[in-house]
Amino acid sequence: MNGRPSFFAELKRRNVYKVAITYAVVGWLLIQIATQVFPFFEVPNWGVRLMVLIIAFGFPIALILAWAFELTPEGIKRTEDVERTQQSRNRAWIYIVIIAGAISLSLFFLGRYTASPGAGARQTESFEKSIAVLPFENLSDDKANAYFGTGIQDEIMTRLAKIADLKVISRTSTQQYQSKPGNLSQIAKQLGVAHVLEGSVQKVGEQVRVNVQLIRADRDSHLWAETYDRKLTDIFGVESDIAKSIAQALQAKLSGHEEQAFGAKPTSNPEAYDAYLRGLAAEGESIRSVYPIQKAISFYKRAVHLDPAFALAWSRLSRAHSLFYPSFGDSTEAAKRALETAQKLQPDSPETLLALAQYQYSELHDYEAARTNFLGVSKMLPGSSEIPAALAQIARHQGKWDEAVAYYDQALVLDPRNAELLTETADNYDDLRRFDDALKLYDRALEIRPNDLDVLASKAAIYQAQGDLTQAARCLEGVNALTPSYEAVAQKVEQLIFERNYREAVQLLETRFAQFQFGSELELAIFQEFLASSRLLAGDIPGAKDSAEQARKILEVVCQNQPDNDFPAIHLARTYAILDDKESAYKEAEHVSALVQNDAIRRPGAEENLALIDASFGNNARAISMIAHLLQIPYQSSLYATPLTPALLRLDPACDALRSDPAFQKLCQNEAH
Repeated sequence: MNGRPSFFAELKRRNVYKVAITYAVVGWLLIQIATQVFPFFEVPNWGVRLMVLIIAFGFPIALILAWAFELTPEGIKRTEDVERTQQSRNRAWIYIVIIAGAISLSLFFLGRYTASPGAGARQTESFEKSIAVLPFENLSDDKANAYFGTGIQDEIMTRLAKIADLKVISRTSTQQYQSKPGNLSQIAKQLGVAHVLEGSVQKVGEQVRVNVQLIRADRDSHLWAETYDRKLTDIFGVESDIAKSIAQALQAKLSGHEEQAFGAKPTSNPEAYDAYLRGLAAEGESIRSVYPIQKAISFYKRAVHLDPAFALAWSRLSRAHSLFYPSFGDSTEAAKRALETAQKLQPDSPETLLALAQYQYSELHDYEAARTNFLGVSKMLPGSSEIPAALAQIARHQGKWDEAVAYYDQALVLDPRNAELLTETADNYDDLRRFDDALKLYDRALEIRPNDLDVLASKAAIYQAQGDLTQAARCLEGVNALTPSYEAVAQKVEQLIFERNYREAVQLLETRFAQFQFGSELELAIFQEFLASSRLLAGDIPGAKDSAEQARKILEVVCQNQPDNDFPAIHLARTYAILDDKESAYKEAEHVSALVQNDAIRRPGAEENLALIDASFGNNARAISMIAHLLQIPYQSSLYATPLTPALLRLDPACDALRSDPAFQKLCQNEAH
């Protein structure tokens, strides 16, 4: 024997065994922590898998380092340079192993026994109690009666949404499907439900026949079916019976309050109910346009005229007015009167409380009161996607951006195929400048509503914000002077201005004024301001002044009637600037800032408006300072469909007065924003 130690003895001498054991225990500990903690912070599964791969990859590296080096009191040395008698006898590694092992075992058993034993069972049970109600087929000879089936479907779902033990997909997600599709299992998978209700409605005079069948989608098995022949006056009984039968078939537990709500009969007047159903159908016609809301308001007004005690219609009328008010509403009084009537008739109904919350949000801008009421109604309507969506909007105004994202995610679980909700969620990502996330959601909305011009206009706005006018132009190809959408036409005008096609922008707007019927005086005034700006850029100063003067006359009246509405006030301030009325422009811009001083999402928009006015009057230093701040924060723009970006600064001719300033040039180049 030559006296050299064996290979295994050398492994022991060099502490390779110790390192291997310690590494294995600590690695297992880290994996246990990851599997228990990562889900809590919503870290995706690939995060855990990545950590496992890193730990596995590091194991042979640790052994090689252990073989080659030794930790001594003097520091790290090569093993060959350390005398065997001097090698550390430190036993600390044993304690490391023991402590790490104890923690690992604790985490294992904590995860094993504190995770609710029935969690998986509850998840399965929740899925078993999930349902989507597909559009009801219209079997009436009069195809114009399609609204009636839509209304019946909506009312059944409204009753089901009040059952806390059920998961009910909203009508906005189901209305895109056919009444009796052949791919039920695929549809159920898209909507995340186990069951589907199919139905048909035939209305002949005062007689109504409703056929329904409940289907287990993955097995295409019929669980229950029924035909109801009733008079129109008894249609509410049909809706309640269907909802009860579904609840029983899915073994959903009903509270006493839920049982009582099923028997509610909102009106005894069939004509009033017919008008109400027409209003419901009208509200779902478009994603962003205000025109369907105007149509719905007219139907709800007819419903309450025919039956002044129709509380449900009064609450819907109030909500429609509240939705209409921030953009093109006439005054707060219409929504307030309808709400007060609903409160006198049914003060504690969820529909009345929803109307109250909507009024507080849209018209009073009392976000905390609205939040409290929406949270209260959520207990009465646990299956409603409207409530988390509304809470998301409130969170935005309060500057709670993460909370807004979470609420939108919650709403999309209940309403995954709702194009309007998808675009609203995408808009939130726009304001956060998370443009890739927004584009994905817009594309999902376009899968549901192909070639929808409002959604395409939203995509165009992102491409403009990124400086890609070619892609933006493709999205806006279908928009013309007569397109019935405020948003889409405004985006088209913006595109032409960014392209410096001022004459074409003027021509489009002049054609719209000549041939299009505007929905309100406010909309007319805003387009007059657009025309004034376009004419000014095109060099037609007298024409610009004429359009601005017409806009001013209308906007001053609107702002007088709506003193707390910043939307028309912003356009009035810009109109004054076009008219070279410096004092009035600044006064109105400061008034806007005062209106939204406590609003996290709109306050920066008022600052943006002030920066534009500063630039038009040569106050460049303050304009650039405000723009630099705006580039750093999320907000809802008052000028564009997205917050400011360097690309928008480069494209917008309104910024031409600032271009010679080096500080502004630097902002235009800083793509980090």
